[in-house]
Amino acid sequence: KTSSLAVAADVVLDIGVPREACPLGLAPTASTTGTLAMGDALSVVLLNRKKFQAEDFRHNHPGGSLGQRLKVRVTEVMLAGSDIPAIFPEASATDAVGVLNDKNMGVVLVVDRENRVLGIVTDGDVRRAIVNSQDISRLSAAEFMTVKPICIDSTRLAADALSIMQSHEITALPIIEEDGRLLGLLHLHNLLGKGEFRFLV
Repeated sequence: KTSSLAVAADVVLDIGVPREACPLGLAPTASTTGTLAMGDALSVVLLNRKKFQAEDFRHNHPGGSLGQRLKVRVTEVMLAGSDIPAIFPEASATDAVGVLNDKNMGVVLVVDRENRVLGIVTDGDVRRAIVNSQDISRLSAAEFMTVKPICIDSTRLAADALSIMQSHEITALPIIEEDGRLLGLLHLHNLLGKGEFRFLV
């Protein structure tokens, strides 16, 4: 607080490290960790104050790995075909849980015979059905699914999908064609690189 820099500054953020972790008291250790934590905290505060979104990150860092992921279309990073967890509305709750477990996506789409999305079954839907029903195995998917799930058009960018996921606090988006038919499924892991990221060819 008494350094020349602190005296010249309008605001001083003192991390308050009384001594370093180095037993010799020579190498900066605890102070560097404290400085890093302070920097992270300031970054998060500014992010919230400025309402910084993933699309802003994409514009500022177009060459980075996240920037590259977000500037492609959703069809380039979606799950397609047999990789999509989907069932018909008359499928049993047991079937829904089986698909949830096998696909490990946290969601199962409920589609009609024309491949139009009718609803979605999430892990949360299953838990609520167990609590509210004496025998969940007697239920069909249509009886406990979430109807009219949020979807995204196949022409949109991955950045748009991430923005929708953030605003609605969801982790997966069905991708539909102009006629409303299901084309694919986009999961948050595909966008942020926590799972396998690949382009469809």
